[in-house]
Amino acid sequence: MHNLNPISPLGNTKPLSEEFGLYTLSEITSYSLASFTLRKGTEGDARKIIERFIQGSLPDIMTSNFGKISSFWIGPSQWLIEAPMETHEDLAGELTEISNGKASVTEQTDAWCRFDLNGQELASPLALLCNVDVPSFKGGEVTRCQMDHMGCFLICRDLTNVTILGPRSAANSLHHAIVTALKAVI
Repeated sequence: MHNLNPISPLGNTKPLSEEFGLYTLSEITSYSLASFTLRKGTEGDARKIIERFIQGSLPDIMTSNFGKISSFWIGPSQWLIEAPMETHEDLAGELTEISNGKASVTEQTDAWCRFDLNGQELASPLALLCNVDVPSFKGGEVTRCQMDHMGCFLICRDLTNVTILGPRSAANSLHHAIVTALKAVI
């Protein structure tokens, strides 16, 4: 048996947290992710199954719902489901089991790196990172965008807390781009 140790997307044994003036940038590794896609012909059943699991309604286009288990719209009839790792380590397995073939589920946990950016006036550094109308956000928005030539999701948890999901394989590049933007506005 191999003696393996988990590492964060940035290659550390513990997630990184840094402060830049009034901003805090945190690498988050404590959540499982899985995509959930409705299958043609079973959409109604699959929707009921996932809404029972997340204990709420699926979010509409370009929005999110937050709770013990959160959900983010990522495309037509597609959502990203997020749950605490400590209670749902095999989230994709759980969703596959309960969907009973009525939905397509894909493990996403290690496909993405997650950075949470906290602070006031988040529109300033985000304007340097992506072409998204962040000043119009009210909280709960989700959009796919480009950050430093990488396809990312920008999730507005509230006006002082946004999540950036990017490809894990480019975690260091995305981190560098975020830090550069933060340093430019402080």
